[in-house]
Amino acid sequence: MERVIELHRTALLSAASVVGGEEKRGPFGKRFDFCDETGRFGEKTFEKAEGHMVGLALSLAMKKRGDGVLPQAVLAGDLQNQCMGTAEGLLPFGLPHLGLYGACSTATEGLLLASLLVEGGFLSRAAAVTSSHNAAAERQFRFPLEYGGQRTPTAQWTATAAAAFLVGEATEPAPLALVRAALVGRMVDGGVTDASNMGAAMAPGAADSLLRFFGATGTCPSDYDRIVTGDLGKEGSALLSLLMEREGMPLSRHEDCGVLLYDESRQDIHAGASGCGCSASLLAAHYLPLLQIGGLQKILFLSTGAIMSPGSLMQGGGIYGVAPVLLLESPRTEARGKGTERKK
Repeated sequence: MERVIELHRTALLSAASVVGGEEKRGPFGKRFDFCDETGRFGEKTFEKAEGHMVGLALSLAMKKRGDGVLPQAVLAGDLQNQCMGTAEGLLPFGLPHLGLYGACSTATEGLLLASLLVEGGFLSRAAAVTSSHNAAAERQFRFPLEYGGQRTPTAQWTATAAAAFLVGEATEPAPLALVRAALVGRMVDGGVTDASNMGAAMAPGAADSLLRFFGATGTCPSDYDRIVTGDLGKEGSALLSLLMEREGMPLSRHEDCGVLLYDESRQDIHAGASGCGCSASLLAAHYLPLLQIGGLQKILFLSTGAIMSPGSLMQGGGIYGVAPVLLLESPRTEARGKGTERKK
């Protein structure tokens, strides 16, 4: 039996998003908390700029919560070697730090682990932070921007974005969303070795996690208001739909952050967005506000990651997909249920 972990006392209390200029020009540009059009954030290098984004996102999330309570641990990661963007950004805070690497699935991975720490009573407040920077990621995984390399049609645009979330007890006032269930993703090898087609590499991992979650809970896609994947883009989203149909589980109400973040008609992003900050920024700026006001009742959120490195690809290795899952519910759903119980 697959293990879906049920949670009863954990909530997302605050969230903040920080983006670059390309993200500001997308459909959700006005909803992000902070934007630097240059993508430099006052720093001399793109790698330092990403660290600045990390620190700024966490500062904004704590400021928006406004209660002065510091997280007892920060779970964070990015795409730089040894997660140096995270290290640079979090060093000034002096907070206990757990470094993570789940590639572009890091947003959900961090939230899942932070939620378990709170649910188990080990922490009363934790933070989950993640980021990506287009120029830093291109320099590390492909070519520096100055090289002017041609991107293939299946390539995705790494988002310059960071997001921070405060996770705490559901009894605290005014939560954004309740965390109700979690499933740990497992790595799936779909046989993809093309670093310019991350969507195809990640789609089998997303399908595996969804099928496991539905099978363990006895639910189906139509039981949720949205099924939100991380950054499959157009290629990966189409493949995910095909994989789910083959298993007799057509994927209704599916949205992919890699498809949503940019405006395809105005921005040259090829197959869509990618990067740790892609799904994280849209969760913070778009989905959590909808859950808070009851515009959405419950969603499945699964950031999708491509597990690889430049070294592994040069040695002929594959690209593995992984997709942890969170079930998030509107706090208004619980409030209505309690009201109904009182009437009875």
